[in-house]
Amino acid sequence: MSAPKKVVLAYSGGLDTSIILKWLQTEYGCEVVTFTADLGQGEELEPARKKAELLGIKPENIHIEDVREEFVRDFVFPMMRANALYEGLYLLGTSIARPLISKRLVEIAAETGADAVAHGATGKGNDQVRFELSAYALNPDIKVIAPWREWDLTSRTKLLEFAEAHQIPIARDKRGEAPFSVDANLLHTSSEGKVLEDPGQEAPDYVYQRTVHPEDAPDTPEMVEISFERGDAVAIDGQAMSPAEILTKLNELGGKHGVGRLDLVENRFVGMKSRGIYETPGGTILLEAHRGIEQITLDSGAGHLKDALMPRYAELIYNGFWFSPEREMLQAAIDRSQEHVTGTVRVKLYKGAARTVARWSEMSLYSEAHVTFEDDAGAYDQKDAAGFIRLNALRLKLIAARNRRLGG
Repeated sequence: MSAPKKVVLAYSGGLDTSIILKWLQTEYGCEVVTFTADLGQGEELEPARKKAELLGIKPENIHIEDVREEFVRDFVFPMMRANALYEGLYLLGTSIARPLISKRLVEIAAETGADAVAHGATGKGNDQVRFELSAYALNPDIKVIAPWREWDLTSRTKLLEFAEAHQIPIARDKRGEAPFSVDANLLHTSSEGKVLEDPGQEAPDYVYQRTVHPEDAPDTPEMVEISFERGDAVAIDGQAMSPAEILTKLNELGGKHGVGRLDLVENRFVGMKSRGIYETPGGTILLEAHRGIEQITLDSGAGHLKDALMPRYAELIYNGFWFSPEREMLQAAIDRSQEHVTGTVRVKLYKGAARTVARWSEMSLYSEAHVTFEDDAGAYDQKDAAGFIRLNALRLKLIAARNRRLGG
């Protein structure tokens, strides 16, 4: 790959991406543009601007953007329509943020005339795959630079030496080994590494940042009502809110009640297993509520097909194929299923749990007349079940008769 002339860097303002910024300048002698996304990680982002300026980046080349609404509206909500869970448990909080960051990197590269983008993902993880597959899907000619796969700064000591040699500010606590690494956005926090690497040891409670310990959560349950239109949440307790506002409010409620903790050993796309501690309070409530409203508004055939498609859909997101044709095909089917998924769900929050306790909708398929144990006034003729059972039993009876004939 020829040396880039201008690079757009996904820049957090932290030590590692600051080292990457300076390394790009010294290694390639190229101009660097920074992009810092406010995804709801809960950190002040203006220090990233000051750090970039300190490292010689021109003000016009520093991009700090609030993308929380886009993140929830165009990435989290479509995923929630699918009830997506990777390996049956993980709500994909890190995975779903990467395509949005890549999208903006590629767009800013086009706007600024840059010929390359760069990220700070290591060569062992999934994020390098997600960033780069997304970038290439959006611009097949873009160059992607992954310094962790190229440089010789292979230890924390070498990184700190490089930082000191180039006058990169180092916070005192960065001089030692961090107890674990954290990724955060409006959907979740993810913690992994160091103190968490032994899956045989319970994670220390200080790892959790968004949720109180369920045992310390309020002793009184709290009810929250979430209203949906066509599969997307639109209001909480009757108050209309934007997508990001809804997730922010649900995070607050879920965190207070210890909802959304997950200790998971997952299979990375690159082949190894890794252990992560995830906190997804608002997303956990949202998933529970969405399933609750689907229970009364979604036909069984469509619902069961959706559940069959979901693992494949979740795996595509986890592996970095958000911008692939197969994900878009599945999304079209999922979105079609949500046409009548409209109504309200009441969820009870208590001691780490979020449970649907009531749901109602003008689009409901639930018929009390058909399921009642009282007189159904002819809504359902129970005699019809006999023929239904006989037809469904026919193949089973034929198999049993053959096996008896063969002495099986």
